[in-house]
Amino acid sequence: MSLIEKIPTMSDEEVINLLANARRLADSGDEKQKAAAGELLPALEEAAAERRTTKLAAAQAKRAASRRPKAQVAA
Repeated sequence: MSLIEKIPTMSDEEVINLLANARRLADSGDEKQKAAAGELLPALEEAAAERRTTKLAAAQAKRAASRRPKAQVAA
């Protein structure tokens, strides 16, 4: 199983950590590391963005559910 195939089973923290490592290697690694990082970066960035969006949506839904209804203004 390749690393790209393992991304969906990784925790959010693992994805973010791997993304940071891939970015670092893309900038300062040797040629082999740069090539490997180049293959991983698009998949990792997409997974991190999807997870961030999902997390934000869940937080917004939680905040909306815990809000008190606004009082009706008498006319």
